[in-house]
Amino acid sequence: MRSSRPLAAAALLFLGLTACREEPETAPASANPAATSVRVAAASSIELPSYYEAVGTVRARTSAVIASKIMGSVRDVRVRTGDAVGAGQLLLTIDSRDLDGAIRQAQASHEEALSARGEAEHAVAAAQANLDFAKSTFRRMQELYEKKSISDQEFDEASSKLKSAQAGYDLAAARRATLGAKIQQASEAVSSAEVVRGYAEIHAPFGGIVTEKPVEPGSMAVPGTPLLTIEQAGSLRLEVPVEESLLSSMRVGQPVTVALDSLGSTLQARVSEIGPQVDPASRAFIAKIDLPNVPHLCSGVYGRALLARHAIGCRGAARGGR
Repeated sequence: MRSSRPLAAAALLFLGLTACREEPETAPASANPAATSVRVAAASSIELPSYYEAVGTVRARTSAVIASKIMGSVRDVRVRTGDAVGAGQLLLTIDSRDLDGAIRQAQASHEEALSARGEAEHAVAAAQANLDFAKSTFRRMQELYEKKSISDQEFDEASSKLKSAQAGYDLAAARRATLGAKIQQASEAVSSAEVVRGYAEIHAPFGGIVTEKPVEPGSMAVPGTPLLTIEQAGSLRLEVPVEESLLSSMRVGQPVTVALDSLGSTLQARVSEIGPQVDPASRAFIAKIDLPNVPHLCSGVYGRALLARHAIGCRGAARGGR
């Protein structure tokens, strides 16, 4: 009995505390919460610029591979790789001793033909005088024959002499014509030999830069074998392959941004040529872009062309609302 009293007292105390606890108050909900602003936009299509990047190589617009037209030993090379040359400048010479001999031989033939011209002219003049005399004699003999003053034999002799004189003149005139042709032929032979002799000196076809020089003094020049390569100065362009899907949208004169990473520069240029064919392997065509004259720019440099094209985008025309 004594041990149950503390338990009963504790139970009564717990019940009393529970009965006195108040319920927590809840805040009343707001009847009018703050409104949020809303903006409504109507979608519309616009054209935004986009770019297609094509990579390619800078090349010379005009270049020439210099080769010899004759065979011979190279005697002298007057330029080196990287040299600037002017139009008509002497680049190299080829041994021309055999060609000089051919010129002398042609000149000797020409002089011989000229020396025979005087004799031919004299022969024609003599034949002409003989023909004139024969004609005059024949006319007199014909008048006498018509008057029955000479015999048939005398008239026939006069006629025969006229025919002989005419044949002699024709022969002399033919020989003169043949000699004239021979003189003309000899003159042309001299000119031809001099032209061939001129091939022994090779000159620059235009001003530019020597980019290749595989020849040295003593080398054998063979017709068609490259001796030098020259690129025209200040005439460079970027050649880039462009995918065939852009063929219909590209045009000559189209502005292009060109990036030259090796020079750390960006240039504004224009398309100058568009290749008429598409490579069936790469499915691309070649676009050529003229470049302005830039210091230190040379052929073979890597370049990137940014070709502008248009893509369809969305723009919102916003209007307010709640």
